[in-house]
Amino acid sequence: MVDVDDDGRISYVGTAADAPDAAGAEVVQLSGILTPGLINTHAHSPMALLRGMGGDLPLLRWLQEIIWPVEAKLVPSDVRTGMLLGSVEMLRHGVTTSAEMYFEGEQIADAALTTGSRVLIGPPVMDIPGMDWRAQLAGIDAWIDADGLRFGAGDRVELTYGPHSAYTLGEEALRLTAESANARGALVQIHVAEAANEDEHVRKEHGSVPLLLEKVGMLAGRVVAAHAIHLSDEDIALFAKYGTGVGHCPGSNAKLASGFARLVDLRNAGVDVGLGTDGPASNDDLDLWEEMQLAPMFQRLVKQDSTILTAADSFLLATRGGANALGRDDIGVLEAGRWADMVHIGIDGPAFFAGLDVPDEQLISNLVWASGSRNVRDVWVAGDQVVADGESTRVDRAKVQADARELSARLRSA
Repeated sequence: MVDVDDDGRISYVGTAADAPDAAGAEVVQLSGILTPGLINTHAHSPMALLRGMGGDLPLLRWLQEIIWPVEAKLVPSDVRTGMLLGSVEMLRHGVTTSAEMYFEGEQIADAALTTGSRVLIGPPVMDIPGMDWRAQLAGIDAWIDADGLRFGAGDRVELTYGPHSAYTLGEEALRLTAESANARGALVQIHVAEAANEDEHVRKEHGSVPLLLEKVGMLAGRVVAAHAIHLSDEDIALFAKYGTGVGHCPGSNAKLASGFARLVDLRNAGVDVGLGTDGPASNDDLDLWEEMQLAPMFQRLVKQDSTILTAADSFLLATRGGANALGRDDIGVLEAGRWADMVHIGIDGPAFFAGLDVPDEQLISNLVWASGSRNVRDVWVAGDQVVADGESTRVDRAKVQADARELSARLRSA
């Protein structure tokens, strides 16, 4: 039994017999499994508009030849359309929180508040042709100074910094971004050692990407390192020393042939790791249940050991691990004091043919390996039901998809 207070936080978790008196409270009875909402620790959800474009290119060519030229055609309202599409998709998969690095943060916030999802927004800071990284950084500073780090019902929106990477920003830009974020206690989202050629270049100049981030003072603050594939033992030790989180994106890493992250080694070193989808143009969906399966599969192949990363381990990566990686102690677990971000899993399908009266190990195995997102029935964020029987309660999904389809056609013809 889970009790939720009027603010949308969990006030009790336990048996009905031991529950406090709740006379007059609304009671919702569910058959099945109630889990914490899943946490997507690295995403570019508005890129749902670009899904399927240039899908067979390596990372840097894909960005430079396909993605960045198309993104240059987007107007602010387009980003809202893309985020609505991505947010609805994630909520229907049971993903209640996503850490987004993308442009037009106000549009992303508006879309998330419209669908009811929880979002950490990291507007990008990039030094590439057509972009002014100083203006981008000043814009984030001003937004946080005006609205604070968190706002919206149930603290649904958290503002963060999104310095893109060490290959799109110089040392000065990284240092000034770190200073701004650390002064405000804000999270930094940054791509780290995603591509081998990026890693080789930075290692020649600075030793490694993590060493560069330490040098500029970034690791001294709150950081989630997206991808973090090409890491040495020294790099992993640095992350552990500073409490740097990692957003592990096995699906995208495989699709772009970026490499296998050292997930087991990171966890063994005490680094907080969550799962991420990356963008829906590089994955190509936003289903964190797939990442829950891919993460242990790839690590078992790399280590040649089928016993590492159990189903329970993988589920925790998608929930508590994601919260820890993002530095959030108010989500990711069903316990008193945290936000009531919850997912109801139906058990009427073949994945749960044996029912719930089975050993815990078998139940969690069925949940992770056999069920997937197809059995997500209902979703709540901060106690508000945002998905009922598999459909959004806040927006018309058919209209969202129609608007996105029209926009996609415009982008292709431009």
